[in-house]
Amino acid sequence: MTKVSHLKLNCDLGESFGSWKIGMDEAVMPYVDQANIACGFHAGDPLVMCKTLALAKEYHVCVGAHPGYPDLVGFGRRSLNASAAEIQAMVQYQMAALDGMAAIQGLTMQYVKPHGALYNDMMAIDSVRHSIMQAVASYHRPVVLMLQGTPDADQHRAEAEKLGLQVWFEAFADRCYEDDGRLMARSKEGAVHNRAKMLAQVQQLCAKGTVISASGKEIQLHANTLCVHGDNMEGVNAIAEIRQLILSQSD
Repeated sequence: MTKVSHLKLNCDLGESFGSWKIGMDEAVMPYVDQANIACGFHAGDPLVMCKTLALAKEYHVCVGAHPGYPDLVGFGRRSLNASAAEIQAMVQYQMAALDGMAAIQGLTMQYVKPHGALYNDMMAIDSVRHSIMQAVASYHRPVVLMLQGTPDADQHRAEAEKLGLQVWFEAFADRCYEDDGRLMARSKEGAVHNRAKMLAQVQQLCAKGTVISASGKEIQLHANTLCVHGDNMEGVNAIAEIRQLILSQSD
């Protein structure tokens, strides 16, 4: 078993839109290392992006683009039958939007983490993953791609290296895993951990680099960063507790 070192915390932020407020960005930002900022396709708008970037700057948080399918109504959680060219263009369009907004505030977009259905398709469909990798690799400067750490991580890293692309692998604090090392579908009972199970999973990730699947199997995960969610006060408090747990494990 491999202990995970220097595990970062990342969170999906900037997902409010117009008069609709989603998430508790102001409360979450002090506890995370990486802010995955929505780029307007599944959530977010120019003013929300601007405010989220300013908040990240205030707390010295690394910023990344969080592109999704163009699906505001479905919050980017519905797959679209898009061609490789369309996927590359929509990803780069959203990257460029956040990159430009960040530059105005003296920040640099450092990575890309796809959202929702685009993320799930990236992990399940080779052609979608290759299109996203190509989009990030062909950007005008080096940018890291974040994707799920699974037993296929070595294969995914090799795919990225062929394009000269650096990748970060993420694990999830509050999601249950299947035996194949992939996330259990949200539609299944038990897919989202309660507080106690979440903290136990984080502790095991830090100590051993493994998680326990729904059936009780211990699975080795490659992880550089841990995804947390803070859309309510209980979730925010859990993030603060997770941060303290990670710091205590790394001492």
